[in-house]
Amino acid sequence: MRDQRVVRCTYYLESEIAPERAASAMAGEQSSGTFVAVPGESPRIRERHAARVADVQNLGLRSPSLPSRTRPDAVRAALAVVEFPMENIGTDLATLQTTVAGNLFELGELFACRLQDIELPDEFVAAHRGPAFGIPGTRKLMGDVEGAMIGTIVKPNVGMVEDEFRQVVRELARASIDLIKDDELMTDPAYLPLERRVAVATEEIREAEQTTGHPTMYAFNITGDLAGLRRRHDMVVEAGGRCVMLNVPVMGLPALAWLREFSAVPVHGHRAGLAGSMRAPALGMSYRVWQQLARLAGADHLHVSGLGSKFYETDDEVAANVRSLFEPLGDSLGPVPTLSSGQNVTTAAPTYAAVGSTDLLMLAGGGVAAHPDGPAAGVHSLRAAWAAAVGGVPLESAAHAAAEAGDPALLHAGRTFGGLA
Repeated sequence: MRDQRVVRCTYYLESEIAPERAASAMAGEQSSGTFVAVPGESPRIRERHAARVADVQNLGLRSPSLPSRTRPDAVRAALAVVEFPMENIGTDLATLQTTVAGNLFELGELFACRLQDIELPDEFVAAHRGPAFGIPGTRKLMGDVEGAMIGTIVKPNVGMVEDEFRQVVRELARASIDLIKDDELMTDPAYLPLERRVAVATEEIREAEQTTGHPTMYAFNITGDLAGLRRRHDMVVEAGGRCVMLNVPVMGLPALAWLREFSAVPVHGHRAGLAGSMRAPALGMSYRVWQQLARLAGADHLHVSGLGSKFYETDDEVAANVRSLFEPLGDSLGPVPTLSSGQNVTTAAPTYAAVGSTDLLMLAGGGVAAHPDGPAAGVHSLRAAWAAAVGGVPLESAAHAAAEAGDPALLHAGRTFGGLA
């Protein structure tokens, strides 16, 4: 009897042949079939294990998006819904990714192939615990902070020696910032090893907390060789660290899922490298798909890019990324949408208008470090910008009102980053 539980995938396809035939070829390649008939593919196997094309929506002719062995002037575009029996996949994330986003990208008859959406069976979702901390656990570790969470990245991102690093962390921790993180490029270099960064940062954060009363979280980048992943995690936890960071596209979903099994602190999920499989609209997978897999694997924070950022996604696409993280996924906790790239006081209002929530972590590099009055003023100005956004007060009005009351941090930030008068 055929398993009625299916993984339902929506693909954008382009092909020379009829889209129905192209979708069937892809479904066969990714399940029980191959490009020629083989004796072992019995009716029983086809009935029980073959992926099925549930729907095809023709989109008309267009120029081919991807190169292949032939070079037609025009191809047929379509959205195809393909259902894969859960029996083929089980509940393994690596097998799921191999099935729905594996060899199909190589098929010569496809001049585009992009996984746009995925619907997972309840049993698959329930087999994965998802984030251990998510939004509520992260807020608690930050001292039950309210509103948008404010974070930053250690800059310069590489090259600092220990004394320079100590000074940067000291200033940021004393600014009562919610989160500091390693840059994705900073792993375990000889000039500033992870072990020393952990020791220095936790020491400075503890000392700052005695003065400020605010428990800053530091996301230490433990990306690296898989064999040493647990050792690096344990090093952070034993020193009193409150967060670890993993570059998920580089390390892979199985590495994230393994880290989730033993991590005693939130996992900050970076997305460096994701655009290699996401940026081209005719290839790879959408953020909507990827975030579901990363959530199931256990990421507590997930990068979404940022409105007004230096990266390629439009503001509408970034807002959709954020909203996708707010959608329920089984009974698991929601991860913290993490905004990055070009974030400053001018991006708070459009972000709040687009997503209607402050359950966000805004990572502002220059928005904190480049504030003319110093990092503490940078953090303060970002909190003020978010308060104005939530209150529906225009940034310029809020900045001038605060300055007239003796608090010029927001005005100085607005002039530096947004050209306020």
